[in-house]
Amino acid sequence: MVGEAGSGAIFVEGNAGALTPRCPRSCLGVMFPALHHLRLGARPTLGARRAGGSAGEYLSRENEQRCRGLLEASTRRYRQEAVAAAVLVTLCSVGGYPALLYTLRSSTLTGQHKGDVSFPGGKRDSSDQDVIATALRETQEELGLHLGAESVWGVMRPLPTGVTPLHSPSSRGLTVAPVLAHLGPLECVRLSPNPQEVEDVFTIPLSHLLQAQNHGYTHFRHQGRYSHTLPIFLNSRYRVWGLTAIITDLTLELLAPSVYRRRTRPPSPR
Repeated sequence: MVGEAGSGAIFVEGNAGALTPRCPRSCLGVMFPALHHLRLGARPTLGARRAGGSAGEYLSRENEQRCRGLLEASTRRYRQEAVAAAVLVTLCSVGGYPALLYTLRSSTLTGQHKGDVSFPGGKRDSSDQDVIATALRETQEELGLHLGAESVWGVMRPLPTGVTPLHSPSSRGLTVAPVLAHLGPLECVRLSPNPQEVEDVFTIPLSHLLQAQNHGYTHFRHQGRYSHTLPIFLNSRYRVWGLTAIITDLTLELLAPSVYRRRTRPPSPR
C-alpha cells in the first residue's frame, strides 16, 4: 500500500504478518493497569526459525562477544561525548526466542514524539556519567527496570533526531546514542512502566523483523524532489519507523549479518 503521510513522506508498505497472542501480564509481573496488550513473541514457524534463529544463536555468548568487539571502538569514542540523548536498544528472549522490546510513548506527552514507538531513553542529565548511564537511568524511570552496566554490549554511533520532515527545525542537530543491552529472558523480568511516559510495552521477535515481507521503506521528498529513504517495520498493531526504525535496522545487521543487509545509509549527525 502506498499513501501520503504529510510533510512530503510517502509510505511504502509490505505485508505484515500477525505478531503474537497476548500473554497474561502476571507472567512478567507487570504492574501497569493501562497495559491492555503486552505481547510476547510467539513461537516462530519453521521458516521463521531459519530466518530468526534461536536465542541460543543470536543471544549466545559467542555472538555477544562478537558484537561487543565490533562496538568496542564506538563505545570508547561515544560514551564520553556530549550526546544530547540516549536510548536503550533492549534485546531479550521470549520463550527461548530472541526479540526486541519496544515502548509506545504516551499520547498525553507534549512534542512530536507522543504516541510513537520507541526504545526507552531520553535526554542526558548533567548527573549522568556517560551515555550508558543516561540510557540505563531513563529505562529505569520509564519501565522500572534496573539494569547494571554488565548488561550493556556497547554504544552504537549516535544518530541525528531530525531524520524526517515531521521534526521541527529546533530538534534537528540533536543526536541520540543507541546503547545495546540484553535484558535476559523476559519471563524473568519485572516491569513497572511509568504511565505518564509509556502507553504500551511490547516485543517483536527477531524472526519477524528479519523477514523481508515484514519491513519496507519510507521515501521522502523535499520541495517536490526525492530526498532520502528510511526503513519501516510493520506488525499487526504499530508501525516502527523514523529514528527507532533506523536503530532497529542497524541492530539487525549487527546481530544477524549473515541473513540481514541494510538497504539504506543511516544519516550522519550534522
